[in-house]
Amino acid sequence: MSVIQSRRSFIFSPGTDLSMFGKALASGADIVCVELEDGVAPKDKDTARANMLGIFAEPQADDGIERIVRINVLGSPEGEADLAAVLDAKSPPPALMMPKVNNPEEVRRVADALDGAGLSTRLQIIIETNPGLEAAYEIAQASDRVDALLFGGVDLAADLRCEYGWEPLLYARSRVVHAAAGAGIDVIDVPWLDLGDEAGLRQEAEASARLGFTGKGSIHPRQIPVINEIFSPSAEQIAYARKVVAAFAEADTGLVVVDNKLIELPVLRSMERILAVAERVQN
Repeated sequence: MSVIQSRRSFIFSPGTDLSMFGKALASGADIVCVELEDGVAPKDKDTARANMLGIFAEPQADDGIERIVRINVLGSPEGEADLAAVLDAKSPPPALMMPKVNNPEEVRRVADALDGAGLSTRLQIIIETNPGLEAAYEIAQASDRVDALLFGGVDLAADLRCEYGWEPLLYARSRVVHAAAGAGIDVIDVPWLDLGDEAGLRQEAEASARLGFTGKGSIHPRQIPVINEIFSPSAEQIAYARKVVAAFAEADTGLVVVDNKLIELPVLRSMERILAVAERVQN
């Protein structure tokens, strides 16, 4: 089982601009993703890949920020080159974000390749195609390397032939949350694309949190404080999580009673996630 950590927010850092990586790390986001896919023009793919390898050739600070790389689509020439570069790297990135995953076999292929190379690299999977949505539950459980599913709403809306909006995508969002919960992993919502509409960002982030998402992407650092606020646990939630974790530690069973309520063991993982996020907030 993966180590639980805070994944309230993420931001992309273009692989074409090395100066942006440090700025992204200072943005307050829990995840910084070096972008090799959609945000990089075809003519710049080789440069972005080389820059990515250069970033991770340097020692990274132990600052609680998750570093990850979004590779190109597996099966494409660029995606295959990205994967080969990671497998051959002396200092590979600690995690890969896989876009447009359609089935669990794609995840298992990458996991097997990482196993063969003796790498500990983790995986996050974007669900943004209709076949991927259909197979989301199996994709989430395809490998114990998978830490999170991400909801790719823009591409998925095009694939579903629906309007890009909350209501038309509610079923799809719920299905991705269901899949992630079944695997006990994080689930991160699509970024809010209107940088000038902070009220809209807040409204959608709050709705996502209520639906079960554990975080949301951003397109600019100024969105991150709102996202982090909404996906951070309250003082009451933290106190309750501590009670539940302590009760299980003391009882050493699959059932405990907390505040006169029966709590089963699967709840423990959720409580541990709350405390992991709380630790990140306090640091």
